Amino acid sequence: MKRFIFIAIICAAVLNIHAQTIHIAAAGNLRYILDDIKAKYALANPDVKIEVTLGSSGTLTQQIMNGASFDFFMAADSKFPQKLKEQGCVSGPVKTYAFGKLVLWSNTIDVSTGIDILKNQKINRIAIAKPETAPYGERAVQCMKYYNVYESSKSKLVYADNIAQAAQFAETGNAEVAFIAYALVFGDEMKDKGNYFVLDPQSYKPVEQACVLIKGWERNPEAAKFMNFVLSDECKPIFVKFGFILP
Repeated sequence: MKRFIFIAIICAAVLNIHAQTIHIAAAGNLRYILDDIKAKYALANPDVKIEVTLGSSGTLTQQIMNGASFDFFMAADSKFPQKLKEQGCVSGPVKTYAFGKLVLWSNTIDVSTGIDILKNQKINRIAIAKPETAPYGERAVQCMKYYNVYESSKSKLVYADNIAQAAQFAETGNAEVAFIAYALVFGDEMKDKGNYFVLDPQSYKPVEQACVLIKGWERNPEAAKFMNFVLSDECKPIFVKFGFILP
């Protein structure tokens, strides 16, 4: 009997630990802002651990469809969360948390004149995230086509797995310029480096970033609590700080 009680106590402790850990799948452009959101959340919830897996929204969607154990998905668009909803992989509504912006960024070249800088012969490599899996990569192609510079630039394109990696390509010199999410410009690793140009939002489809709870989150109610926090007024100043437009 004592042995049974001991095992029950151990099992309860393990379940409690699991319930206090939120597993989040997040788009690469949320790399820095999630640090601030997690820190603010921890002030009122010091016992909760938040584990974040960053990647392109398309890649994370595929992982979730294949059974990856995430509780909450913060995508870089609304298309991929809706796809998961159609596949029966989520629970509850898909909710928009912010609208993102696309910028042209460089560590070596002055891009302040705008997208026509891509015609400069000094530019041999242009980093973008893979358009088929990363919403910001898709928007970069739309933007280049809008300004009629895609055909002259496509042979120079270097494809990153996600938008954070595209930024890294330009930051490390593996590309002269990169199309990146505005939110990444405010991160500690980039805000004092290089320069950027905010591209006209009319040149690409709006980046409506949405989130949703993954099916099975009921085993971990803390996930819903965190989602509500992300959508609350408490987080709005953080999103503004990182250049997002509030819905």
